[in-house]
Amino acid sequence: MGEHRNTELGDFLRSRRSALTPAQIGIPTHGAPRRVPGLRREEVARLAGMSVNYYTRIEQGESHQMSDSVLEAIATALRLDETERLHLLRLAWPTQIARGPLGPETVRDSLRALLDSATDQAAWVIGRRADLLAANRLGYALLGIEPGQRPNLARRLFLEQAARDLYVDLETIMHISASNLRISTREHPGDPELAELVAELCVKSPDFARIWATHPMTDCLHTVREFNHPLVGRLTLNEETFRLPDAPGQRMIFNGAEPGTQSARRLKLLGSLVSS
Repeated sequence: MGEHRNTELGDFLRSRRSALTPAQIGIPTHGAPRRVPGLRREEVARLAGMSVNYYTRIEQGESHQMSDSVLEAIATALRLDETERLHLLRLAWPTQIARGPLGPETVRDSLRALLDSATDQAAWVIGRRADLLAANRLGYALLGIEPGQRPNLARRLFLEQAARDLYVDLETIMHISASNLRISTREHPGDPELAELVAELCVKSPDFARIWATHPMTDCLHTVREFNHPLVGRLTLNEETFRLPDAPGQRMIFNGAEPGTQSARRLKLLGSLVSS
């Protein structure tokens, strides 16, 4: 019987190794051309303080019971952030990650009231599979979704042109969306509906398949988001995201404009249009 291989672990390590350049970590190249993008295996092994053979076996997915110190050394060598380190841990020790029961996703009445109270901001709650679970009036209007509907926002983003046209920086939005699904697969590896969604998007969306292959793990909690809204035009909004600790995988998102700006006036106009 052949040895079990952890191919997902190997894919993740290769993606992070290829994303680093020698210059980023101070490795001199003396102007010599390199046949592979990013770092070589021997360079990562040296940075991690292990033999090239041992690191190569890990990257090739051979089954190992790696210690905390080995994982930490690899994570440090590859400059992984906290989200990526947790993902590495899940890949290295898949049977040791706790798996809670997965029931239907609901939104508490108190959270719905909080959404509705943010009258000058677009706000919504997104579930672990990128389903829109709830939103306020402006939230539905900004996304171009009828109130009460619960579409999958990742499916809309990658497969529906109207949703793609909404974002000025589509590439960044796609990376964040794929990253959120990656994080969900780490936190809920036994969720069959999540696995089906990822498989569907890999088949139907070349953009998703391309980004997914890079193992995106960006956890974006605050940023400036720009929209091209079909009703009111360009909007520059401050986005804040809050993870809900008692509802694993759920995120509450607020988008608001700086007071007195054209975006604030346009956001207010959008609110009047959907309430009239």
